[in-house]
Amino acid sequence: MNIEDLRAFCLSFPATAERLPFNPDYLVFFVYDKMFCLIDITDPHDINLKCDPERAIELRERYKEVTPGYHMNKKHWNTVRIDGSLPDSLIEEWITDSYNLVVMGLPKKVRQELSAYRNQ
Repeated sequence: MNIEDLRAFCLSFPATAERLPFNPDYLVFFVYDKMFCLIDITDPHDINLKCDPERAIELRERYKEVTPGYHMNKKHWNTVRIDGSLPDSLIEEWITDSYNLVVMGLPKKVRQELSAYRNQ
C-alpha cells in the first residue's frame, strides 16, 4: 500500500480529516478530533494504528511487520510496516479496526451523529 492509497482509504470513512498536528512530517488521520492513523510522510513505510490491547499482542506475535506503537502508548497502538510484505486487504482491515475502535470511544451523542451520517 502506498501513501496515496492509504490517504484515500483513511479519508473514505465518515467524519474523517487529515492534519499535521505534530510537525510537517507526520500526517495524522482523525475521526471527530481523535487520531486513528499516523504516517511519517518523509518515510512512508510505517503507520501507527490503534488496536485492542489483546489483539495488539496477538498481531505482534503473528506478524514480524507489526511492532509496539512507535512514540505511542504501546498497549493501545501498533506500528505496521507497509512495505508490500503484507496484503493491502489486511492493512485496510486493521485501519478499519482502528477507526471503529476510536469511534466506539466517542461520546454517545457523537456516535449517534456519526451513525446518522453513515446512513445518509
